[in-house]
Amino acid sequence: MILKLVWENVRHKPVRTLLSILLVAVPVTLILTIIGLSIGFFEDSQKRSGGVGADVLMKPPNANLITFSSVTMPSKIVEVLAAEPHVVQAMGTVVNPTSGFLEALNGIDPVAFDKMSGGFTFAEGHNLQGPDDILIDTWYADQHHLHAGQKVNISNKEWTIAGIVEPGKLGHLFVQIHTLQEMVGASNHVSQVFMKLDDPANAEKVVSYLKKKYEGYPVLSMQELQSLLSVDHIPVLKTFINVIIGLSVLIGFAVVSLSMYMAVLQRTREIGILKSLGASKGLVMGIILAEAFCIGFGGTVLGILLSYASRLAIQTFMPLAIVYSWWLIAGGIAMGAALLGALYPGMMAVRQDPIEALAYE
Repeated sequence: MILKLVWENVRHKPVRTLLSILLVAVPVTLILTIIGLSIGFFEDSQKRSGGVGADVLMKPPNANLITFSSVTMPSKIVEVLAAEPHVVQAMGTVVNPTSGFLEALNGIDPVAFDKMSGGFTFAEGHNLQGPDDILIDTWYADQHHLHAGQKVNISNKEWTIAGIVEPGKLGHLFVQIHTLQEMVGASNHVSQVFMKLDDPANAEKVVSYLKKKYEGYPVLSMQELQSLLSVDHIPVLKTFINVIIGLSVLIGFAVVSLSMYMAVLQRTREIGILKSLGASKGLVMGIILAEAFCIGFGGTVLGILLSYASRLAIQTFMPLAIVYSWWLIAGGIAMGAALLGALYPGMMAVRQDPIEALAYE
């Protein structure tokens, strides 16, 4: 009986119901998009760090382990580290942020990089040859509509696109290391040193040894680096996500509360008839909560569908993951806000005097 009454209420007020569902869907989409962007960025970073082929990473003193490093280590340290126990290859790179969001030029020695990573897979063009050559990955090329042979201005310098490579190795933009060192005014210095070991199982042993020998230099295994690439290790981002979720709860609560409040006012006479026919307070409250449940459920489903639309719109510019585990969380938030928002209107409904309700126009 409750479901039939709810269906009749929804059927006779389709515009109000659809608007309520849409407004509940918005915070669900917002939550899933923010989470998808965060997870997508970290998954992309993990893939690119793993694509280098290294086992251990060293950064300059006081450097943040999961952000761009300053060019403050002398290049000679690469040769010194290459001679350490269990290290079969050491490779220095230079990292210089560009004007793009979370983008950076990566200065590499093409020969050393190919030896450590296994080399690039080329979609167009060839490897770095001249000092003004640049490699871009397919993600960056698609985003900026670029092809091999074209000129591109990055960091106030005109580069020739030597080749377009498949993504997943260190970064999106690659240039000759010596060229980038001169650009940033740090000749014979590197931003970080990657080390390949004789056996990846020796990574923890090598990390412990290097930390003691090169005190003050952050050293970690690539496995440890990838574990640090998560929302939990960036307090600002975690706080931002919590704020977004809190706002989403408030929006869902306000939308459903207003919708149910208007529904109760519109159905004052109907509720009076039900109560005069002997309907209990529980039945009336059940009708209100059932309708709120339907709005919350409909908003959750629509919000999930809209998250796919937002992915299509955003993924060209930023990696966005579909995080299925958050469907239930976002849905629970929407449903909880919907049911909480219906409580006050429901209490209004059950307290109505049947005689006054029947006289309501």
